[in-house]
Amino acid sequence: MIHGLVSYEVGGQQLWITTTHVSQLIVTIFLIVLAFAVRKRFKNAEEVPGVFQCLCETVVGMLDKMVIDNMGKKGRKYANYIITLFIFILVSNISGIFGLRSPTADYGVTLMLALITFVMIHYNGIRYQKGDYWKGYLDPFFVFLPVNIISELATPISMSLRLFANLLSGTIILALWYGMLPFFMKIGIPSALHVYFDLFSGAIQTYVFCMLTMIFVSQKFAED
Repeated sequence: MIHGLVSYEVGGQQLWITTTHVSQLIVTIFLIVLAFAVRKRFKNAEEVPGVFQCLCETVVGMLDKMVIDNMGKKGRKYANYIITLFIFILVSNISGIFGLRSPTADYGVTLMLALITFVMIHYNGIRYQKGDYWKGYLDPFFVFLPVNIISELATPISMSLRLFANLLSGTIILALWYGMLPFFMKIGIPSALHVYFDLFSGAIQTYVFCMLTMIFVSQKFAED
């Protein structure tokens, strides 16, 4: 259900602007507008905070605590990224409730997010473990080098497929419901499906992806 909307050519290769690009652009614009609104609200904060300010402080405080609890003090510098990642994936996952096609139901999106995690993992491994990091690929014997390399490459693939497949399955089920059943079956009942596949499952997959990112990256902090 990824539809091409506008085609263009680059170096003789035909490329497309798809529904994924449009949905991701809408999500991004929404988050940017929200960020400016929050900044303006805190800049003009009153002595007695309103509901919006309290809600923002609560969400950011909970996510910041989640990062510190799982990554420790060394992971504090990654709090902004993890919080941004959490909010972006969550909004992308639940965007189906508002009639958009979830960007995370496109493997191109989830793979890029997983590759960012992949780079962060190995950057911290090299930074904190120095030469011992490369020796780990030969552990316990040099013959295990191919196996260790494959296991490292499997990390971004498994993370991206997990998020992608869960969101895609919900998208397919909802598409079948809307496309194959009579009109009276499309009233009321799909709302419960949206709550489960978009909201409940989307929130769980957001938490899982961010938790795996924090765990894999923080494991490389250990110098022992």
